[in-house]
Amino acid sequence: MFNKLCIIGVGLIGGSVACAARKQGLCKEIIGFGRDNDVPNLQKAQHLGVIDIFSLDIDEAVADADCVVIATPVGAIESVLAVLKPFWCENAVYTDVGSTKANVLAAAKRVFGFIPDNLVPAHPIAGAERNGVEASIDNLFVNKRLIITPEKETRCDLVQKIREFWEQLGSQVVIMDASHHDAILAATSHLPHILAFALVDMLGHKDEQSEIFQYAAGGFRDFTRIASSDPTMWLDICMANKMEIIPLIEQLKDELSKIQQFLSNNQTQQLFNTFTYAGKSRRRFLDLFEN
Repeated sequence: MFNKLCIIGVGLIGGSVACAARKQGLCKEIIGFGRDNDVPNLQKAQHLGVIDIFSLDIDEAVADADCVVIATPVGAIESVLAVLKPFWCENAVYTDVGSTKANVLAAAKRVFGFIPDNLVPAHPIAGAERNGVEASIDNLFVNKRLIITPEKETRCDLVQKIREFWEQLGSQVVIMDASHHDAILAATSHLPHILAFALVDMLGHKDEQSEIFQYAAGGFRDFTRIASSDPTMWLDICMANKMEIIPLIEQLKDELSKIQQFLSNNQTQQLFNTFTYAGKSRRRFLDLFEN
């Protein structure tokens, strides 16, 4: 499918893209790009066989590349596009793996003055507790959703090419508007991460004077697993999508206040109804997930 695949940001996601592409035979050569402080990580990626070679020179890294995958934190997207701009090639397709999409398009407009027609924003809804290239696996995207958010300017043939690329990596591909993507992910991913971070932060401070964590059960571990996610990455995500996240936090505050009132007023039936509705809603989610 590609002769030369360039991965900018060889971490968990970028590394897993490389591993999966190699396993499926989708490219002949994989090169990683990074800055001076990325050398140890890039050397590790090469040693592990995730990439073939690496370069600290962007001109060399993207030369003759027919696919460039930007797998940096979303906060770095604009600076990466600025570095790429002098070497941007109409014969290549450029894509990303960021968890927010409107900011990618906005960054492209600031850097280029328009959205290049060979930029195809994408988001694999996949991850793991561990971070870094050493956590890369070749089946991370199997049976996972992959959302592509093209603009009207985006070349249809390149959208199809990126779609086929991800499908061969095992993903279930969906195409939608970038703003719709950000609204959905704010509710289903970004807010839950904030909840996990907030809860563990609160209980962590309490645990310094007590033994809360000692008696935490499996449910606590499962619910708070995502609090182990990379804080730098999630800082970028939350800042990039804050306009979608803040209203959801307000709604959640209202919901918690309602439950607090039910408890204070001994409104057991209302509390039971809330729990019952939540259970039925989760069952609908599981049915959709299993199907």
